[in-house]
Amino acid sequence: MRTWVRRGGLSTLVFLLPLLVIFGVFSWLPIVRAALMSVQQTNLVTAPEFVGLENFESVLGDPLFWTAVQNTGLFALIALVFGYPLPLVLAVLMSEVRRFRGLFSAIAYLPVVVPPVVAVLMWKFFYDARPDGVFNTILGWVGLGPYQWLQSADTALPSLVLEATWAAAGGTVIIYLAALLGVPAELYDAADVDGASIWRKIWHVTLPQLRGVLLVTLILQIIGTSQVFLEPFLFTGGGPANSTLSVLLLIYNYAFGSSLGGDYGAATALSLMLAVFLAALSAVYFWLTRSWSTS
Repeated sequence: MRTWVRRGGLSTLVFLLPLLVIFGVFSWLPIVRAALMSVQQTNLVTAPEFVGLENFESVLGDPLFWTAVQNTGLFALIALVFGYPLPLVLAVLMSEVRRFRGLFSAIAYLPVVVPPVVAVLMWKFFYDARPDGVFNTILGWVGLGPYQWLQSADTALPSLVLEATWAAAGGTVIIYLAALLGVPAELYDAADVDGASIWRKIWHVTLPQLRGVLLVTLILQIIGTSQVFLEPFLFTGGGPANSTLSVLLLIYNYAFGSSLGGDYGAATALSLMLAVFLAALSAVYFWLTRSWSTS
Protein backbone atom coordinates (compact mmCIF):
# COMPACT_ATOMS: atom_id res chain seq x y z
CA MET A 1 0.00 0.00 0.00
CA ARG A 2 2.81 2.43 0.87
CA THR A 3 4.52 1.69 -2.44
CA TRP A 4 1.24 2.23 -4.27
CA VAL A 5 0.73 5.62 -2.56
CA ARG A 6 4.36 6.60 -3.10
CA ARG A 7 4.08 5.87 -6.84
CA GLY A 8 1.09 8.16 -7.22
CA GLY A 9 -1.71 5.63 -6.95
CA LEU A 10 -3.69 7.69 -4.44
CA SER A 11 -3.50 10.89 -6.50
CA THR A 12 -4.50 8.93 -9.61
CA LEU A 13 -7.53 7.57 -7.78
CA VAL A 14 -8.50 11.05 -6.55
CA PHE A 15 -8.39 12.47 -10.08
CA LEU A 16 -10.22 9.43 -11.46
CA LEU A 17 -12.97 9.35 -8.82
CA PRO A 18 -15.13 12.21 -10.26
CA LEU A 19 -15.12 10.54 -13.67
CA LEU A 20 -16.06 7.18 -12.17
CA VAL A 21 -18.89 8.73 -10.14
CA ILE A 22 -20.31 10.67 -13.11
CA PHE A 23 -19.97 7.69 -15.44
CA GLY A 24 -21.56 5.38 -12.90
CA VAL A 25 -24.49 7.65 -12.07
CA PHE A 26 -25.34 8.72 -15.61
CA SER A 27 -24.34 5.62 -17.55
CA TRP A 28 -24.23 2.40 -15.54
CA LEU A 29 -26.99 3.21 -13.06
CA PRO A 30 -29.62 3.65 -15.82
CA ILE A 31 -28.46 0.38 -17.39
CA VAL A 32 -28.86 -1.48 -14.10
CA ARG A 33 -32.23 0.23 -13.50
CA ALA A 34 -33.40 -0.79 -16.97
CA ALA A 35 -32.34 -4.38 -16.38
CA LEU A 36 -34.41 -4.45 -13.19
CA MET A 37 -37.38 -2.79 -14.87
CA SER A 38 -37.33 -5.36 -17.68
CA VAL A 39 -38.55 -8.02 -15.22
CA GLN A 40 -41.10 -5.75 -13.54
CA GLN A 41 -44.55 -4.40 -14.28
CA THR A 42 -44.49 -0.72 -13.36
CA ASN A 43 -45.97 2.64 -14.25
CA LEU A 44 -43.11 4.51 -12.50
CA VAL A 45 -45.56 5.74 -9.83
CA THR A 46 -46.80 2.79 -7.81
CA ALA A 47 -44.63 0.00 -6.43
CA PRO A 48 -43.32 -2.27 -9.20
CA GLU A 49 -44.48 -5.87 -9.45
CA PHE A 50 -42.04 -8.65 -10.33
CA VAL A 51 -43.22 -10.55 -13.42
CA GLY A 52 -40.08 -12.44 -14.41
CA LEU A 53 -39.69 -13.02 -18.15
CA GLU A 54 -43.26 -12.06 -19.05
CA ASN A 55 -42.13 -8.78 -20.61
CA PHE A 56 -39.68 -10.59 -22.90
CA GLU A 57 -42.35 -13.12 -23.86
CA SER A 58 -44.77 -10.28 -24.58
CA VAL A 59 -42.26 -8.53 -26.85
CA LEU A 60 -41.31 -11.71 -28.72
CA GLY A 61 -45.00 -12.52 -29.19
CA ASP A 62 -45.79 -9.11 -30.65
CA PRO A 63 -46.08 -9.28 -34.48
CA LEU A 64 -44.80 -5.69 -34.65
CA PHE A 65 -41.53 -6.82 -33.06
CA TRP A 66 -40.58 -8.93 -36.06
CA THR A 67 -41.75 -6.19 -38.41
CA ALA A 68 -39.53 -3.69 -36.60
CA VAL A 69 -36.55 -6.10 -36.67
CA GLN A 70 -37.00 -6.68 -40.39
CA ASN A 71 -37.30 -2.96 -41.13
CA THR A 72 -34.27 -2.11 -38.98
CA GLY A 73 -32.18 -4.81 -40.64
CA LEU A 74 -33.23 -3.63 -44.09
CA PHE A 75 -32.46 -0.03 -43.17
CA ALA A 76 -29.00 -1.02 -41.92
CA LEU A 77 -28.35 -3.10 -45.05
CA ILE A 78 -29.34 -0.35 -47.50
CA ALA A 79 -27.36 2.23 -45.53
CA LEU A 80 -24.36 -0.10 -45.53
CA VAL A 81 -24.46 -0.79 -49.28
CA PHE A 82 -24.97 2.82 -50.36
CA GLY A 83 -23.93 4.94 -47.39
CA TYR A 84 -20.74 3.22 -46.28
CA PRO A 85 -18.66 3.61 -49.49
CA LEU A 86 -19.84 7.18 -50.17
CA PRO A 87 -17.78 8.98 -47.47
CA LEU A 88 -14.66 7.08 -48.53
CA VAL A 89 -15.14 8.01 -52.19
CA LEU A 90 -15.70 11.65 -51.28
CA ALA A 91 -12.67 11.69 -48.98
CA VAL A 92 -10.38 10.20 -51.66
CA LEU A 93 -11.61 12.66 -54.28
CA MET A 94 -11.20 15.59 -51.90
CA SER A 95 -7.69 14.46 -50.96
CA GLU A 96 -6.71 14.69 -54.63
CA VAL A 97 -7.91 18.29 -54.86
CA ARG A 98 -5.08 20.78 -54.45
CA ARG A 99 -7.13 23.94 -54.24
CA PHE A 100 -10.18 24.76 -52.11
CA ARG A 101 -9.80 21.56 -50.07
CA GLY A 102 -10.84 23.44 -46.94
CA LEU A 103 -13.97 24.74 -48.68
CA PHE A 104 -14.93 21.26 -49.85
CA SER A 105 -14.33 19.88 -46.35
CA ALA A 106 -16.62 22.55 -44.87
CA ILE A 107 -19.32 21.78 -47.44
CA ALA A 108 -19.06 18.05 -46.73
CA TYR A 109 -19.33 18.64 -42.98
CA LEU A 110 -22.20 21.13 -43.26
CA PRO A 111 -25.00 18.51 -42.94
CA VAL A 112 -23.54 17.45 -39.58
CA VAL A 113 -23.80 21.05 -38.33
CA VAL A 114 -27.48 21.31 -39.28
CA PRO A 115 -29.66 20.27 -36.29
CA PRO A 116 -31.10 16.80 -36.99
CA VAL A 117 -34.72 17.88 -36.55
CA VAL A 118 -34.21 20.81 -38.93
CA ALA A 119 -32.59 18.48 -41.46
CA VAL A 120 -35.52 16.05 -41.31
CA LEU A 121 -38.09 18.84 -41.70
CA MET A 122 -36.14 20.23 -44.66
CA TRP A 123 -36.02 16.86 -46.37
CA LYS A 124 -39.68 16.30 -45.59
CA PHE A 125 -40.36 19.45 -47.61
CA PHE A 126 -38.16 18.08 -50.41
CA TYR A 127 -40.11 14.81 -50.35
CA ASP A 128 -43.41 16.55 -51.09
CA ALA A 129 -45.40 13.99 -53.10
CA ARG A 130 -47.12 16.60 -55.25
CA PRO A 131 -45.85 17.05 -58.83
CA ASP A 132 -44.48 20.47 -57.88
CA GLY A 133 -42.49 19.06 -54.94
CA VAL A 134 -38.76 19.74 -55.00
CA PHE A 135 -37.53 16.24 -55.88
CA ASN A 136 -40.50 15.49 -58.14
CA THR A 137 -39.92 18.74 -60.01
CA ILE A 138 -36.23 17.92 -60.57
CA LEU A 139 -37.02 14.39 -61.73
CA GLY A 140 -39.81 15.74 -63.90
CA TRP A 141 -37.18 17.57 -65.96
CA VAL A 142 -35.95 14.19 -67.22
CA GLY A 143 -39.41 12.66 -67.52
CA LEU A 144 -39.50 10.77 -64.22
CA GLY A 145 -42.05 10.82 -61.42
CA PRO A 146 -43.91 12.07 -59.59
CA TYR A 147 -43.19 9.66 -56.73
CA GLN A 148 -44.94 9.13 -53.42
CA TRP A 149 -41.70 9.29 -51.46
CA LEU A 150 -42.99 8.90 -47.91
CA GLN A 151 -46.52 7.77 -48.67
CA SER A 152 -45.57 4.51 -50.41
CA ALA A 153 -44.38 1.43 -48.52
CA ASP A 154 -41.93 0.69 -51.36
CA THR A 155 -40.10 4.02 -51.28
CA ALA A 156 -40.51 5.23 -47.68
CA LEU A 157 -37.62 3.26 -46.17
CA PRO A 158 -35.10 4.04 -48.97
CA SER A 159 -36.10 7.70 -48.65
CA LEU A 160 -35.22 7.62 -44.96
CA VAL A 161 -31.87 5.98 -45.76
CA LEU A 162 -31.08 8.72 -48.27
CA GLU A 163 -31.62 11.49 -45.74
CA ALA A 164 -29.78 9.65 -42.97
CA THR A 165 -26.78 9.06 -45.27
CA TRP A 166 -26.68 12.74 -46.24
CA ALA A 167 -26.87 13.80 -42.60
CA ALA A 168 -24.16 11.48 -41.27
CA ALA A 169 -21.65 11.20 -44.13
CA GLY A 170 -19.86 14.47 -43.37
CA GLY A 171 -18.38 13.35 -40.08
CA THR A 172 -17.04 10.14 -41.62
CA VAL A 173 -15.56 12.11 -44.53
CA ILE A 174 -13.54 14.22 -42.08
CA ILE A 175 -12.31 11.06 -40.32
CA TYR A 176 -11.16 9.57 -43.62
CA LEU A 177 -9.50 12.82 -44.66
CA ALA A 178 -7.55 12.89 -41.40
CA ALA A 179 -6.55 9.25 -41.90
CA LEU A 180 -5.43 9.94 -45.47
CA LEU A 181 -3.02 12.58 -44.17
CA GLY A 182 -1.24 9.81 -42.28
CA VAL A 183 -0.57 7.72 -45.40
CA PRO A 184 3.16 8.03 -46.23
CA ALA A 185 3.65 10.06 -49.41
CA GLU A 186 6.53 7.81 -50.50
CA LEU A 187 4.06 4.97 -51.03
CA TYR A 188 2.24 7.02 -53.65
CA ASP A 189 5.58 8.08 -55.15
CA ALA A 190 6.62 4.46 -55.46
CA ALA A 191 3.27 3.64 -57.07
CA ASP A 192 3.80 6.47 -59.58
CA VAL A 193 7.24 5.11 -60.44
CA ASP A 194 5.67 1.71 -61.08
CA GLY A 195 3.12 3.36 -63.38
CA ALA A 196 0.09 2.59 -61.19
CA SER A 197 -3.19 4.20 -62.13
CA ILE A 198 -5.32 6.13 -59.66
CA TRP A 199 -7.51 3.08 -59.08
CA ARG A 200 -4.51 0.82 -58.42
CA LYS A 201 -3.11 3.36 -55.97
CA ILE A 202 -6.43 3.43 -54.15
CA TRP A 203 -6.68 -0.36 -54.06
CA HIS A 204 -3.08 -1.20 -53.19
CA VAL A 205 -2.05 1.86 -51.14
CA THR A 206 -4.99 3.83 -49.77
CA LEU A 207 -7.34 1.05 -48.68
CA PRO A 208 -4.67 -1.08 -46.93
CA GLN A 209 -3.44 1.98 -45.03
CA LEU A 210 -7.01 2.83 -43.94
CA ARG A 211 -7.94 -0.73 -43.00
CA GLY A 212 -8.10 -0.11 -39.26
CA VAL A 213 -10.20 3.05 -39.66
CA LEU A 214 -12.51 1.32 -42.14
CA LEU A 215 -13.14 -1.55 -39.74
CA VAL A 216 -14.03 0.82 -36.90
CA THR A 217 -16.33 3.00 -39.01
CA LEU A 218 -18.05 -0.12 -40.33
CA ILE A 219 -19.08 -1.39 -36.90
CA LEU A 220 -20.02 2.14 -35.82
CA GLN A 221 -22.31 2.47 -38.83
CA ILE A 222 -23.92 -0.90 -38.16
CA ILE A 223 -24.57 0.07 -34.54
CA GLY A 224 -25.82 3.53 -35.50
CA THR A 225 -28.21 2.33 -38.19
CA SER A 226 -29.51 -0.41 -35.89
CA GLN A 227 -30.60 2.35 -33.49
CA VAL A 228 -32.36 4.52 -36.06
CA PHE A 229 -35.19 6.49 -34.48
CA LEU A 230 -35.31 10.14 -35.52
CA GLU A 231 -36.05 9.59 -39.20
CA PRO A 232 -38.93 7.09 -38.77
CA PHE A 233 -40.35 9.12 -35.88
CA LEU A 234 -40.37 12.50 -37.66
CA PHE A 235 -40.83 11.44 -41.27
CA THR A 236 -43.51 8.77 -41.14
CA GLY A 237 -44.23 7.78 -37.54
CA GLY A 238 -43.50 4.20 -38.58
CA GLY A 239 -45.87 4.17 -41.55
CA PRO A 240 -47.14 3.63 -44.09
CA ALA A 241 -48.44 0.25 -42.94
CA ASN A 242 -45.54 -0.07 -40.45
CA SER A 243 -43.04 -0.19 -43.34
CA THR A 244 -40.65 2.16 -41.50
CA LEU A 245 -41.26 0.97 -37.94
CA SER A 246 -37.83 0.53 -36.33
CA VAL A 247 -36.86 -1.22 -33.10
CA LEU A 248 -36.21 2.06 -31.29
CA LEU A 249 -39.50 3.49 -32.50
CA LEU A 250 -41.26 0.38 -31.21
CA ILE A 251 -39.55 0.91 -27.84
CA TYR A 252 -40.85 4.49 -27.84
CA ASN A 253 -44.34 3.30 -28.70
CA TYR A 254 -44.26 0.78 -25.86
CA ALA A 255 -43.22 3.44 -23.35
CA PHE A 256 -45.04 6.56 -24.56
CA GLY A 257 -47.41 5.53 -27.34
CA SER A 258 -50.46 5.08 -25.11
CA SER A 259 -52.28 7.91 -23.40
CA LEU A 260 -53.35 5.47 -20.67
CA GLY A 261 -49.81 4.82 -19.49
CA GLY A 262 -46.80 3.21 -21.08
CA ASP A 263 -45.70 -0.41 -20.94
CA TYR A 264 -42.30 0.43 -19.46
CA GLY A 265 -41.52 -3.20 -18.72
CA ALA A 266 -41.84 -4.20 -22.39
CA ALA A 267 -39.94 -1.08 -23.47
CA THR A 268 -36.99 -1.79 -21.21
CA ALA A 269 -37.05 -5.50 -22.09
CA LEU A 270 -36.77 -4.67 -25.80
CA SER A 271 -34.07 -2.08 -25.04
CA LEU A 272 -32.08 -4.70 -23.15
CA MET A 273 -32.48 -7.20 -25.98
CA LEU A 274 -31.18 -4.66 -28.48
CA ALA A 275 -28.24 -3.74 -26.26
CA VAL A 276 -27.26 -7.38 -25.74
CA PHE A 277 -27.54 -8.08 -29.47
CA LEU A 278 -25.35 -5.11 -30.42
CA ALA A 279 -22.81 -5.95 -27.72
CA ALA A 280 -22.59 -9.55 -28.92
CA LEU A 281 -22.37 -8.42 -32.54
CA SER A 282 -19.55 -6.01 -31.68
CA ALA A 283 -17.64 -8.68 -29.74
CA VAL A 284 -17.91 -11.18 -32.59
CA TYR A 285 -16.99 -8.52 -35.15
CA PHE A 286 -13.84 -7.43 -33.31
CA TRP A 287 -12.88 -11.05 -32.70
CA LEU A 288 -13.20 -11.89 -36.40
CA THR A 289 -11.33 -8.76 -37.55
CA ARG A 290 -8.63 -8.63 -34.87
CA SER A 291 -5.93 -9.89 -37.26
CA TRP A 292 -7.01 -7.58 -40.13
CA SER A 293 -6.91 -4.44 -37.98
CA THR A 294 -3.40 -5.10 -36.68
CA SER A 295 -1.68 -6.58 -39.72
